[in-house]
Amino acid sequence: MKKILFTIVALVGIVCISSCDDTETYAEQRDRENSAISQFLRDSSITVINETQFREQNYTTNLENNEFVLMQNTGVYMQIVRKGAGSPIQNGETTTVLCRFTERNLLTDSIQLTNEIPAFASIPEKMNVTNTNGTFSASFDASSSLMNTFYGSTSVPSGWLVPLNYINLSRHTVDDAIAKVRLIVPSTQGHQYASSGVYPCYYSITYEKGR
Repeated sequence: MKKILFTIVALVGIVCISSCDDTETYAEQRDRENSAISQFLRDSSITVINETQFREQNYTTNLENNEFVLMQNTGVYMQIVRKGAGSPIQNGETTTVLCRFTERNLLTDSIQLTNEIPAFASIPEKMNVTNTNGTFSASFDASSSLMNTFYGSTSVPSGWLVPLNYINLSRHTVDDAIAKVRLIVPSTQGHQYASSGVYPCYYSITYEKGR
């Protein structure tokens, strides 16, 4: 396990260093990031819909058309694979949410981090989430967080919280009852390494209510 952790930490460091050229201005880095997102949308044959169409479709995305909705306020692209069983997090509620995820750096087209491998099968990402009038805040549980281990922060990327207004959570363990989304998260909505390195990430994430 320690060898696996060391290897992944080393890879993350290399990726983050290589993703940021000190000779580039921030505007140039953002242009490069936007180009990477546009290229990914083309290469993946993604159909982008707006929030009006998303609302008219009862807050769903058509998987056959490979639809992602662009959330204008955040720049996050979201595809709801499964809305999940149970109910949304209610206003004023604080709860634990368990996530399994894979994170891909779109600049390098490489997986940076995942807990969807046998070595980490028993370690879902645990978030403590609060809903305040539809605005979500959250932090990772430092004692069992890969994100905290590799990125040195318990802050949950803002992009991870975008789906919480549109999915249901339950304590079911059956895979098809667990909410699942795919996200394209720009650096402004990502973790601190993505923010400082100005690179976008593509995520596949499941959300399940903790026990």
